[in-house]
Amino acid sequence: MSAPHVYVDGDACPVRDEAFRVAARHGLGVTVVSNGSRGVRLPDGVRRVIVAEGPDAADDWIAEAIRPGDICVTADIPLASRCLQAGGHAVAPGGRIWDQENIGGALAGREVSRHMREMGHETRHAGFTTQNRSRFLEAMEAVVQRAMRGAPKPPPPMPDFFSD
Repeated sequence: MSAPHVYVDGDACPVRDEAFRVAARHGLGVTVVSNGSRGVRLPDGVRRVIVAEGPDAADDWIAEAIRPGDICVTADIPLASRCLQAGGHAVAPGGRIWDQENIGGALAGREVSRHMREMGHETRHAGFTTQNRSRFLEAMEAVVQRAMRGAPKPPPPMPDFFSD
């Protein structure tokens, strides 16, 4: 197993730069997947994948690409669930780390909210705050640490029997 790779669900990700910083600090590769944002400048070494237009095209691309131990940054709960099913990790921009214990309830809550909207009720999300950004940085660091513990350690260097 190689070092984890970070996938960013990129069209409306408010913590893209923070994800880049954490990944760079650990020497991890990053791919931003979107069906737009062509004008957004990415740091050197960050790969951009632009998929066809469509509501789930970026999600489908990430779900196909993610491997065990990889990390996905997404606010999309169904995508987070798909990443977990593939053996990956998922963290939301607000700092929530998705896992097998909390993803089921989140999927159910998403369905309740969808039903409420269909019934004419307003469901609003709070605005993104500095606290959300701070929580994300902590969560991203924790997820990277967890993912890297799952990666095998390099073998120890071979002794040099021929040195003086």
